Amino acid sequence: MSRLKAVIKVAPFRFNSLLLASVLVLVAAHLSGSVYAQRNRAPQNGRFEISTTPGGYPIIIDGQQRGTTSATVQLIEVEPGRHTVEIQFPNNLRWVRNFDLAANKKQCITLNWRPKTISIERPIKSPCPYPVNISAPASVQEGEIITFSSDVTYEGQAGLNYTWTISPPSARIMSGAGTSTITVDTTGIGRQRVTAILVVDDGSGDRNCRQRAQAATDVLFTPPPPVQPRSFAEFPAVSFNEDKANLDNFAVALQSEPGSQGYVIIYSGRRSRPGRATQLGARSRQYLVNTRNIDASRIVVISGGTRETDAFELWLVPQGATPPRPTPR
Repeated sequence: MSRLKAVIKVAPFRFNSLLLASVLVLVAAHLSGSVYAQRNRAPQNGRFEISTTPGGYPIIIDGQQRGTTSATVQLIEVEPGRHTVEIQFPNNLRWVRNFDLAANKKQCITLNWRPKTISIERPIKSPCPYPVNISAPASVQEGEIITFSSDVTYEGQAGLNYTWTISPPSARIMSGAGTSTITVDTTGIGRQRVTAILVVDDGSGDRNCRQRAQAATDVLFTPPPPVQPRSFAEFPAVSFNEDKANLDNFAVALQSEPGSQGYVIIYSGRRSRPGRATQLGARSRQYLVNTRNIDASRIVVISGGTRETDAFELWLVPQGATPPRPTPR
């Protein structure tokens, strides 16, 4: 009314009362219609402002496709109320949210898409179990040395422990205990089998890292060659003094071999008188026993028959040896 009055005041002509009343009615009607229209008009829409980096991903609002995203803002108008917004990313990944959007309001959605990188750690391969092999000869002679050598294919970093066990108990480890190779003495264990058992572990306590192997060697027994009598001297009986020189040396040999016997074989010459061999044998025994102090039980005198001239054979016969036989000529 104040505006209207102001207009009326500046008007260059005069209104009468009827005209004034008509104008007031029209103005009132206009103002009343404007207020009514403002109260009863339909509510305005809300708006989503959507952008993603990078763009190009489908936009779904309330189950309906509404284009794709871009790095610049996408404007999408919707009626006021509750709406479900979904953006579909690669690998079946979905971004879904619910919004209550009022009239004349906007909801800004800005997303950065970065593919998730999954680091898969490569599992550490255990070096266990691992092969263990032992090499050894199939057989040896008694008294020879056996070498047991192990071959271990272990790819871990830990130091290995070597534990050897030998049977029978009479077998003896000479060297290499605690290492990959050992030597074993077989003296006195003929006709038996030597078995070597090796346990290898890396100290981790893992049962798969504790390996066992074994090998065996037969110890053969070869009987020693039979003991043979040994010829000490052979000489003609020229004179007793010369005989004594040889008998002296024979006595020294008997004293140095207390387990041996002394055999004296006497041969009589073809032209010698009968009984000559017996006489020479008795004289030789008496000299060895009485003069050289050789036990009589260790002296054996044999008449060996006939040769061209009187002759002596002196023999050293170790215990168990077969006595010599005379060889007349």
